[in-house]
Amino acid sequence: MGTKGREIVGVNVDKLLKMMNKAYADEWLAHYQYWVGAKVATGRMRGIVAEELAEHAEEELKHAEMLAERILQLGGTLLITPEALLKENNCGYDAPTDPSTKALLDQNIKGEQCAIDTYKKLFDFVQGKDPITEKIILEILEDEVEHEDDLQMMLEDMKEPVSAKPVIAAKPVKAKPAKTKK
Repeated sequence: MGTKGREIVGVNVDKLLKMMNKAYADEWLAHYQYWVGAKVATGRMRGIVAEELAEHAEEELKHAEMLAERILQLGGTLLITPEALLKENNCGYDAPTDPSTKALLDQNIKGEQCAIDTYKKLFDFVQGKDPITEKIILEILEDEVEHEDDLQMMLEDMKEPVSAKPVIAAKPVKAKPAKTKK
């Protein structure tokens, strides 16, 4: 990292790098959890849920890339093995052993809530002290809040009963031919 760029970081950089590497691990694990969930999803609203999970998987990977770039700018070293990702994280990895859409949504809501807590702590740590990292963390935090909301709304939609009876449209009324005057 450039000398002046490092000067503007008003926090303990080693502590920041440790916090960011844990968040980086969370993003990789979340990416994989969402990606697998999208592939194995079964049950109600499967297509819609799988599409949403796949979209979130892409966004989590984008977050990992943003964090990686900043970690390297700060002179840090990335976690480079799956074992390190599993060891150095905040939120863990919750394998989608129950592929039902409801279970997948519940599981990923829990993960998003952990991510929100993680990024709130990171934001509080850097707020007003590291403008570059603050901007990155705020952008990711906004996404995580949106993800939680998306998933909770889908879960709410699942609570709506599915009509067992087909909806029958009313019979069309035939128009009477107009009487013509002779």
